[in-house]
Amino acid sequence: MAVLRAAMAIHPGLHRYLSPRDVDRNLARFERAYRAGMEAGSHETCFLALSRFLTTLRCGHSYPNFFNQTEAAVTALFDRPTRLPFDFEWIGREMVVTADHSGTGRLPPGTRVTAANGLPSGTIVDRLMPFTRADGHNDAKRRSLLGVRGAEDIEYFDVFQGLLLPPADGVHRLAFVRPDGRAGTMEVPAIGLAGRQANMSRVRESSDQPRWTYAVRPDGVAVLDMPGWAMWNSKWDWRSWLSDRLDDAASTRGLVVDLRRNEGGDDCGDPILARLIDRDLAGWPFTPRVRFRAIPPLLAPHVTTWDDRFRQLGVGGADLGDGWIALPEREALRPIRPDPKRLPVPVAALIGPANSSATFGFVSAARLSGRVRLFGEPTGGNRRGINGGGFFFTTLPGSGIEFDLPLIGYFPDRPQPDAGVAPDVPITRDAAAIAAGTDPAMEAAADWVRRAGRVRRTS
Repeated sequence: MAVLRAAMAIHPGLHRYLSPRDVDRNLARFERAYRAGMEAGSHETCFLALSRFLTTLRCGHSYPNFFNQTEAAVTALFDRPTRLPFDFEWIGREMVVTADHSGTGRLPPGTRVTAANGLPSGTIVDRLMPFTRADGHNDAKRRSLLGVRGAEDIEYFDVFQGLLLPPADGVHRLAFVRPDGRAGTMEVPAIGLAGRQANMSRVRESSDQPRWTYAVRPDGVAVLDMPGWAMWNSKWDWRSWLSDRLDDAASTRGLVVDLRRNEGGDDCGDPILARLIDRDLAGWPFTPRVRFRAIPPLLAPHVTTWDDRFRQLGVGGADLGDGWIALPEREALRPIRPDPKRLPVPVAALIGPANSSATFGFVSAARLSGRVRLFGEPTGGNRRGINGGGFFFTTLPGSGIEFDLPLIGYFPDRPQPDAGVAPDVPITRDAAAIAAGTDPAMEAAADWVRRAGRVRRTS
């Protein structure tokens, strides 16, 4: 508890949504649950207690990171034969199949799974939402994170469904309605971590192969699909690859950038914006602040980070009062500068609730630039600001559970709604579109690009 309290004392978003009394109440609830888990020797109980406490902060970057746990914890908590054998999206409170891996052929795309193991699907998502991270009250982000897309080594839904709602006897009992309206029931064996990863659709982050795709449609519209921007483990030269594709896109009718599955990572969208602007763009509409100059001595032995400068992040920063410190000049955010190479064609971006970190920043900057039209659904993240920028990977002594502690808070200069960034053209995908294999947002964006390109050439 001493380590956790020291970590919370420097968390920049601790009181963004919670009063001191709220925090004290949540810490007391956590302590009771965590103590019970330690006394029972239950790593599972401790992990769930910490997950639940951190989600009360309503910070999309504060959670026990699945990929930073010990190998023993990964095996015990995440490698369980409890997974549903299909990919799906949550559309509202409906579980809609996007790919069937059951081997039965009975769950085609667009099928609505109405219940699993006796629980209505809406009840399942309701049970998991309190353990799901997001910024503020942006529940669309939480539902997005609970979808299974074959895009992560460990899927968020699989972890908490396996811990909280595992199937009896390793068998899932499903009720469903197919796209043609026929209802049915079936039993399917649950799958484990290896089974889920065998159906992954993405290129792994450590690969030297391209992780994005680029193609020019028959109508002359270029499509750049960027499902992820986490490049710190990648051997792929993404900058050169992207530069070559943007060179090509300059001779097309226009460009559509698909970011709908992209939670964030590095600032890989900056080179795109740099080719669209003719003056410096301060794309991040927030002011950064921190809660510490040097890491508290009590906390220091329990954290690791990729950049030890974070341990003295606030040294040299101005005192802003009320415990806040400005980032020193050496850490100041740099504007996006124009690239001499231009992208003189219409550009659209497909956005959605997954966009909550670097992609949330990109969408905000794209809106400010006036050069990108946004199609799809509201983003994740939050216009009230988010936390991130640098992290301490913090380990609780005793249990050894790690959680990510963001170090920099980003705050708007004037009051903003508790919501993500809304698209210019709202378009949602429903079960019928999934069944038909159509993409209304893509088609709307491509149609706008074609029309905008004609106007540009005429003028």
